[in-house]
Formats: sequence, structure tokens, C-alpha cells
Amino acid sequence: MCLKEQDGGHHSSLSSQTSSSNSMASSEKKQTEREGWKGTLDFILTCIGYAVGLGNIWRFPYLCYKSGGGAFFIPYILFLCICGIPLFFMETVYGQFSSLSPIAIWRCSPLFKGVGIGMVMVSGLVCVYYNVIVAWTLYYLFMSLRAVLPWSTCGNWWNTKNCVDVERKVLMASNNESFGIGNSTFLTNMTNMSTSLANYTVMANSVVDRKSLVSSSEEFWERHVLQLTESIDHLGGLRWQLVITLALAWICVFFCLFKGVAVLGKVMHFCAPFPYLVLLVLLIRGVTLDGAIDGIKFYIIPRWEKLATFQVWGDAALQIFYSVGMAWGGIITMASYNDFKHNIYRDAMLVPLINCGTSIFAGFVIFSILGFMAHETGKSVEDVVTQGPGLTFVAYPEAVSMLPISPLWAVLFFLMLFIIGLDSQFGMFETCLSAIIDEYPNVLRKRRVMVAAIACFAEFLLGLPLITEGGIYILQVIDWYCASFSLMLISLCEVIAIAWVYGVDRFYKDIELMIGYQPSRLWSYMWRFVTPTVILFIWLFSIITLGPVTYGDKAYPQWAVTFGWCLGSISIIPIPTYMAFAIWQEEGTFWERMQKLKKPSTKWGPRNKEHRETYLASLDEDHAIEQHMMDTNNVVNHNGAQEAKPFLA
Repeated sequence: MCLKEQDGGHHSSLSSQTSSSNSMASSEKKQTEREGWKGTLDFILTCIGYAVGLGNIWRFPYLCYKSGGGAFFIPYILFLCICGIPLFFMETVYGQFSSLSPIAIWRCSPLFKGVGIGMVMVSGLVCVYYNVIVAWTLYYLFMSLRAVLPWSTCGNWWNTKNCVDVERKVLMASNNESFGIGNSTFLTNMTNMSTSLANYTVMANSVVDRKSLVSSSEEFWERHVLQLTESIDHLGGLRWQLVITLALAWICVFFCLFKGVAVLGKVMHFCAPFPYLVLLVLLIRGVTLDGAIDGIKFYIIPRWEKLATFQVWGDAALQIFYSVGMAWGGIITMASYNDFKHNIYRDAMLVPLINCGTSIFAGFVIFSILGFMAHETGKSVEDVVTQGPGLTFVAYPEAVSMLPISPLWAVLFFLMLFIIGLDSQFGMFETCLSAIIDEYPNVLRKRRVMVAAIACFAEFLLGLPLITEGGIYILQVIDWYCASFSLMLISLCEVIAIAWVYGVDRFYKDIELMIGYQPSRLWSYMWRFVTPTVILFIWLFSIITLGPVTYGDKAYPQWAVTFGWCLGSISIIPIPTYMAFAIWQEEGTFWERMQKLKKPSTKWGPRNKEHRETYLASLDEDHAIEQHMMDTNNVVNHNGAQEAKPFLA
């Protein structure tokens, strides 16, 4: 009896230990499993937030003005259809099919793994300066929280004697000559201005040449926010206010991504639609302003003769390429978190169209305000149109300061820019995180918080030189070279690898496994012929038109231009380098090595066991048997017992 009880107790103890061991194994497995989107709208909202960036606000309206107004829509939509949508569709398909990030995904053709490394490097570099722009918008947002906008007046410590604010600019517009103390209208209005009287006394006792006048918003931007130095050779010290806002921007990124896409998906339920709400409010306000209709007419009335110029077609192709977000790795990353059976075809058509529509819609908002600004200052619309930081941090703040209750509109505008910037930053930074973690999933996936914290801190440190007093010169170099020709070459290699090396027919079978049918064969012709040709055209155009970097009318020294070309080449170097490394590591003749590296590795395929078995069954019989044997022999535990190893291991 005692023996029986002891034996029973022993079995109970073993059962308890086994249960505890299984529980620990289950917990550990859960930590190392790759997560996915929790809601049905998480993916599409995150894609929209990623694709809709600052370029939709500050570059597209300028290109429309420069390239023939409404006539620019024709090449823009054409390139969307023959380049933007096909590439977006391709990246979402093989991202969802494999549930892998941009580096690990090249198990489909290991020879091209350097393409994925290049994508991650581009995203990592752009993350550095993109969050600096987010930090600027955050600083403007904080400065908007006051009764009088600081960039609307000339009575501040950073202003010079050449400063002219909105009220004086309007006054000058009605006078064809330079103004002085003898102008009675000026003296009458001077008492109504909310700026320092001392500043106007200096101005009043001297006649100032209009060409030397600088708007108060421009002086606020260059002399206060940036405290801009003379050139890149003199970077000056750190701007401590911008250090704080940059740190806050990276803290926001960390808290939205440290737990993965489960948190990010929920955040995007607010971040993706909010900018549209603000744009709608600004449009309603904008069209009620004097002169708004002139700005809108200038925006949409076609100037057909512009379509005869090569530059317009090249600009349209470049804008589509940057705007939709191909070759950055973000689209692949976000699609990789989808359920295997998700209707990716629908979303791949929808997101680029929404992005294109957002650009056009934002143009109406911007030009209604610029039309009002032109009306108030007595200028033509084309004289107040600019692009990049000039539009966002000079022209638009100046226009906002003319509106009634200007702080309210300033807060809305910069809050919108802040969220738009963060949306895109989330996609690029998650690309970097998932790429690192997917390379070493068993070690890093359960340490995601630590990886995210280290990556955020490293990117913050790399961004510090960009918020020195001459930091915008460095930012301009990175933006000028890193997001230009390298993206096109990466994308060209990507589409060739999938369409020609991996094979369109096989790709179609993969799509059929996910959505239940094969799409139109039109996509096959796009991927194999049309899209690569367009990418090659865009690359040649970007090389031809990419002159030495400048900031405004300031030229850069030769060392800075060389540094820029080196930065732009960094993301290209991994492609041939990894090819050479992979070939050197393989065995056999050169031709045998190439053939082996072009074929999908044994680890390629859907992550889920059930879907993987269906995938293997869809392959040729010989290849299926070979891949199944490799999978079977792939995992044996230390005790010699076979176990199911995760496909990502």
C-alpha cells in the first residue's frame, strides 16, 4: 500500500513537472512566435498612414504648379497604374505569402538577399532625418500654443531690421514705392500692430530696399528654429529645444512599436483618419477665404503645353515612386503580418488609389490657402508657391497667421503634420526592427522591447548632428542622395528577381493559394516588361536631373557632394557584395552555385503548417518530395526526438 502510494505520488510529481515543463515550453514558444494584425482594418490603415506622408503635403502641390496644373494629373495617374500599383501589389503578395520581413523574405531567391539588406538600409537612413522633420513640426506645434503666433510679428530677439510681418506686407502691397516715416497710412496702422515699437522706429527712420526685406515667418524659421549658420562647414552647436522635441518624437515611436503591430494597429485607427479630418476642416475654411478660388483655379486649370516637356513626365514618375513607398521594405513588412488568406488583391488596389487621391485632395487645401495669401499680399499665386520646408515652415505658417483665430489653425495644421510624419516613420522603423528580429527570431523576438529601445536610441544619436545650427545642410544631403537613384536600382532588382528568376507562373500559383484565384494575366506583362522599363526610365531621369546638392541658393563644397554620393551608394553595395559572398560560400561549379542560389531555399513558403502542406502539394512532384525531405530532416532535438520546428527558425 505504501509502495503504491509512493508510486502514485511519484507519478503525480512527474505529471506536475511535465505539465510545468509543457507550460514553460508553450510560454517560450508564444514569445518567439511571429505576431499578426489583430483587427481587420489594421493593415489597410497602417498602409495608408505609411504611404501618405509629408510629400503629399509639400511636394505634390508644388509639382502641380510647376508642371501644368491639372495637366500634371495625366502622367501622375498613368505612372500610378503602370508602376505604382503593380509594384505595390507585388510587394504585398510575397510579404503576405511568406510572413517574412525584407531580408528574410529572400529565401525565395537567396542570390538576391542583398536587395532586402539595401531596403532596410534605406529605411534606416531615412528614419534618421525623417524624425528630425517630425521634431520640427512638434516644435512649431508647441510654439502655436499662445495668443500671438511668434512668427507673425517682427518684435522678437531673432528679428533683424529687414524683417517685415504680415500686416506690413499687406500695407506695402498697396504702395508701389518703398515706405518711410512720411507714409501716414503706415503710421496709423503701426499702433495696431502687436510688435515692438522700437523695431519699427529703426525701420521708420530708414528707407529699406524691398529686395532685402525678409518675412517674419522666414526669420523665425532660419534665425530662431534653425539658427542657421553660413554653410555646412560651420555646423555650430546643438539646438537644445530641438533635442527635446527629437527625443519626444522617438519616445512616441518607441511606445507605438515596442509591443509590435498589435499596438501599432490600434494606434493607426486614430492616426490614419485624423489627418483627413484636419484637411477637410482646413479646406472648408480655406474655400471661404478671399482669393481662395484664384488659388484653386491656378491648381486645377490645365496648361497642356507643359505635357510636351520631358521634365513633367519624369517628375510625375518620381513622385509616384516616392509617394506609394515601393522598395523601402515597409509594404513587405506590413503585409507580412496579414493572415495568409487575407484578400490582398483588394487592398493592393485600394491603398495606392487612396494615396493618389490624398495628394490631389491636399492640393486643394494648400492652394486655397495660398490663393488667400496671394490676395492679401497683392502677389500672384505663383510667387507664393514653394516646396519642401519652404512651404511647410515658412509659407504656410505665414498664411495661417493671416487667418482669424490663427493659433487654432496653426495647432490643427502642425498636429496634422506631426501625425502624418509619425505614420510614415512607424512603417519605416518597423521595417528595420522586423528585419533584425526575423534574422534571429529565437533570440530576439522575446527581447523585442530591448531591441526597439536600443534602435530608437541609436537613431536618436544619429539624428543629433541634424539638429545643430547647420544641421539642415546635412539633412539636405541625405535627402538629396539617399532617396534618389538607389531606390530605383533596388526596385529594379526586386522586380527582375520575382518576375524573371522566381518566375511569374509560380508567383501566380502563390497568389491563388492565398485568395483562391489567379488575377488577370495583365499583371504578368506589367511585372515582366512594362514596370521594369518604367523603373529604368525613372532611374535614368533621376541620374540626369540630379545635380550637385544645394540648399536654396547656397552651393555645397566638393567634400559634401562626395559624402552624399557615398551615402546614396551604401544601400546599393549590399546587392553585388552579398551575391559574391553567397556564391563563394556554395559548393560546386560557378554555374551550379548560381542555379542553386536562384532557386527558393527549403525554408521558403507559408509559415502555417497547413498552408505550407498545400503549397508543397502545388509544386512539381520532384521538388515537393525534395523540399519535404529537407523539412523533415531539418529538426531533431538534442535527445534525438523529432519535433516541429518553426519555419522561421
